[in-house]
Amino acid sequence: MSASLQAKIAEVFDEPGCDINQAKSEKERKKGCTKQLNPGAAAGGCAFDGAKIALQPIVDVAHLVHGPIACEGNGWDNRHSASSGPQTYRTGYTTDINEFDVIYGAEKRLFKAIREIIDKTDPPAIFVYQTCVTAMIGDDIEAVCKRASEKFGKPVIPVDAPGFAGPKNLGNKLGAEALLDHVIGTVEPTVTTPYDINIIGEYNLSGELWQVKPLLDALGVRVQSCISGDGRYNEVAGAHRARANMMVCSKSMINIATKMQSRWGIPYFEGSFYGISDMSTTLREIARLLVARGAPAELIGRTEALVNAEEARAWERIRAYKQRLTGKKVLLITGGVKSWSVVSALQEAGLEVVGTSVKKSTKEDKDKIKEIMGDDAHMIDDMTPREMYAMLREARADIMLSGGRSQFVALKARMPWMDINQERHHAFAGYEGMVTMIAEIDKALFNPVWEQVRTPAPWETHDALLALEA
Repeated sequence: MSASLQAKIAEVFDEPGCDINQAKSEKERKKGCTKQLNPGAAAGGCAFDGAKIALQPIVDVAHLVHGPIACEGNGWDNRHSASSGPQTYRTGYTTDINEFDVIYGAEKRLFKAIREIIDKTDPPAIFVYQTCVTAMIGDDIEAVCKRASEKFGKPVIPVDAPGFAGPKNLGNKLGAEALLDHVIGTVEPTVTTPYDINIIGEYNLSGELWQVKPLLDALGVRVQSCISGDGRYNEVAGAHRARANMMVCSKSMINIATKMQSRWGIPYFEGSFYGISDMSTTLREIARLLVARGAPAELIGRTEALVNAEEARAWERIRAYKQRLTGKKVLLITGGVKSWSVVSALQEAGLEVVGTSVKKSTKEDKDKIKEIMGDDAHMIDDMTPREMYAMLREARADIMLSGGRSQFVALKARMPWMDINQERHHAFAGYEGMVTMIAEIDKALFNPVWEQVRTPAPWETHDALLALEA
């Protein structure tokens, strides 16, 4: 691991926005926030994977992976981060190094790859990702990117987050550091208003950002940049002129919010777009911060009027579902901000959350779960597939909401399952997303297939067994 990468990791671990980190001693802080990955145990994602996930939704940028082709194959297009325009981000670029490059170095190959991308697609910028192999053979991607920027007159951004540096969450922050070091503050926006905000840690999964933007448009609030869902390079580069920042997922990019506050005096808050009450709280907090930063005070009144109208409309549409769903039990296997914001949304629909995972949640996330669910909050650090199966088979939960990797546990137990994580095809943000989520849960729970699969096969019935014995 290079000295510069070690210094960057140490800087990331000394995060002022993390209460747990600040409570540690100097010696404990140097150890870092999480244990290192074991070889062969990277199913939860490595640092490279985390950096790629965090930055790839910047849609007009070419994302070039410097390493074996398998690294790019693993991380390409694995999330439904939608774009309202450019599709450059959906092309997988890799240097595809071979044994010869491992022996003699692959810096020349990287430089040629950058030149080829510029000649063929001419994106506004290129992000170059370091991987384990190229880091171990000593390729200096920062030097190559600097030389390429000077040669071609275009930003070429090094993202130094090889997989062995640590887990996915560390990679998210190292990707954010690349933006802070090389992107944010490098371009002056052509237009600024007193209503400009940045949304940080939102990836526009299945177009969720587009369910929120109409609400902000109705208030006159302008999204200067979304980091990084449906993002544009120049918007992100000019993000330092916004009046306020909203932090959606503190686990991934809290360092952007804290450093933008220290460098440019931009205040931030952490909010959620999931659930009716949390969406309303978020809109009110955006209005409050903007008014504190100089926006007209009447923005507060406009926000209250919008919140009242949208809440009434959403509740009216949910009422029909609530009668059918009240009392149904949900097992929620997710992490981060969803571990508490989705709990709130489910409770609003009358559902009972019998357990929620907190494996990828911060202390603040856990505190919010306790606040929402009370002292009897069922927080699960790491539930094994066997435990999930037992819980569903014994009917302690009526449906499981999780990521795709857990779906087969529910299907084996012949219980309903719905995708709540990043691979999902439905957008659940905002008031409209809440209605969609409840409708999808209703569809999953009351699908007639469950009654059919639980019915014994003809040869398993008592009469059939007696006939066979006779």
